Amino acid sequence: MKQESQTGHLYDMVVVGGGPAGYTAALYAARAGLDTVVLEKMSPGGQAALTTWIDNYPGFPEGIDGFTLGQNLRTQAERFDAKTVLTEATALRLAGTVKEADTDEGTFRGRTLVYAAGARHRELGLPGEKELVGRGVSYCSACDGMFYQGKTVVVVGGGNAAAAAALTLSKLCEKVILIHRRDTLRAERSQIAALQKAENLSVCWNSTVKELLGSQRLTGVRVENRLSGEETKLACDGLFVSIGMTPETDLVRGQLRLDESGYIPAGESTATEVPGVFAAGDVRTKTLRQIVTATADGAAAARSAEAYLMGEFPVLH
Repeated sequence: MKQESQTGHLYDMVVVGGGPAGYTAALYAARAGLDTVVLEKMSPGGQAALTTWIDNYPGFPEGIDGFTLGQNLRTQAERFDAKTVLTEATALRLAGTVKEADTDEGTFRGRTLVYAAGARHRELGLPGEKELVGRGVSYCSACDGMFYQGKTVVVVGGGNAAAAAALTLSKLCEKVILIHRRDTLRAERSQIAALQKAENLSVCWNSTVKELLGSQRLTGVRVENRLSGEETKLACDGLFVSIGMTPETDLVRGQLRLDESGYIPAGESTATEVPGVFAAGDVRTKTLRQIVTATADGAAAARSAEAYLMGEFPVLH
């Protein structure tokens, strides 16, 4: 049931995005007594909720699955009376002392706004790619890997995400082919070592996918070696694209300054050039995008917002 319009209520903080950054901001803000609401379009945890298993977040010696972590983030923030509304922000108005976020659940108004919308999976940009999503093309091994048990799949990418996807799929699939455009992986050493132990996994170095084969369903890919120009057709049942992320900053384009890659160049305080607006998590220009850095951003954003509301900002350097 659609909620009553929120236009008449003024929150101390509106958080756009319910991932680790957003919920940490909400947790810190709510504990400080700020009236806080989180707007999340998918499910608590954001992209982290789609991760099968997380081993590098402190405090969980045996690891934790992403969905559970996302639920825990929400539960902890709501214990201090932060509110959650599962809805997508469709427009933002950031100028002025009151910030507004339009959603299909009404307009949410806040004295401060933390933008923690995260990032989305980057596409290959090949003809037929969008049409084959769900019919052989996927961007999430944790979500769709189970559909390819005992089959042959291709993973495109060379970073930590691609390595993790290939490892996950190697435990489910008969054969995994990792395609990388360079001659070395950018993944962590521990990831590379694990890949080398997977007997059903092979790597196509210095190669790119040039064409998706199949009309109603993916049947294979055409691969080109970047050095020799040689082309090969590889039969496969599934293609998992893991070539990075694109920041979800369309809503703030024209209102906040963006860097050449589309990220928001906010400093360690997470403050943007618009007073009362803070950028946290994967949308912010930074050297490392991990859950632990997202939660750090969320904490900084809440503290900065609190200082702003008290007329004491800036306090972080």
